[in-house]
Amino acid sequence: MMNARDQAPLFATWDAAVRWLRSQPDRQALVRDAYYDDPLIGSAERYWCSDEWIAVREFLPRVGTALDVGAGRGIASYALARDGFTVTALEPDDSYLVGAGAIRTLSHDTGLPIAVVQEFSERLPFADASFDLVFARAVLHHTHDLAAACREFARVLRPGGRMLAIREHVISRHADKQAFLDAHPLHHLYGGENAFLLAEYRGALEQAGLNLQQVLDPFASPINFSPYKLDGLQQEIVRRAGRFLPGTTGILSTVLAVPQIWQLARRVLAVLDNRPGRLYSFVAMKADK
Repeated sequence: MMNARDQAPLFATWDAAVRWLRSQPDRQALVRDAYYDDPLIGSAERYWCSDEWIAVREFLPRVGTALDVGAGRGIASYALARDGFTVTALEPDDSYLVGAGAIRTLSHDTGLPIAVVQEFSERLPFADASFDLVFARAVLHHTHDLAAACREFARVLRPGGRMLAIREHVISRHADKQAFLDAHPLHHLYGGENAFLLAEYRGALEQAGLNLQQVLDPFASPINFSPYKLDGLQQEIVRRAGRFLPGTTGILSTVLAVPQIWQLARRVLAVLDNRPGRLYSFVAMKADK
């Protein structure tokens, strides 16, 4: 029996892969968690109301112009526009399910200010200093040239502008990448997943001229542990710990629910965590000239 490493991708396009995924009764939770469900307006509104977006909002600058790179079907573009930004969505795929076509429909149906540009992150068709915000949700790990993409993001940011790169897959060593790809629930459908070392993300952003303000570890924010809510994440940690420490789940649940203890525990967990593909997020700013 072939495993995920030996199995060729099943579909030629991401559109076809998602259409198949949505047809599988046992995959509906994954479809919903990935915001691939319809109606699109309802999916986008749910993202705007999510714990993830509420946490993102804490890092957004005052409203202005925003570039949403790798915008997919437009859920983050919608959220940014709902929060008052004038949005340009960069998405090379023309799909009406998972690409530029979907974003255009979303903008038309909602009347929100979202312009759509079909291009790749490594070659942005915008003038220098065009945007107050560059927003990238699960984008950097898909880039063919991480350093070039970060240079482009920095180039189009205005001095004092901000970049948010969220939900990026991290590996501890290059040898861990295949284990991450084998375990990823979507990679075998179409391919395209990837992960970098934490130092590679940091280096690419800083060498592009962006000042890192915060690096959020997997347990630091709902940005990274969504679709779990905090209590759900804590219960999952307790459940896994219970495999090695039977009879302690009740005590662990009570202890982790104490905010001060959770803050200490999540820092320890971040140090110990070496799961291939764990999620980090980055908040950076372009220096004022």
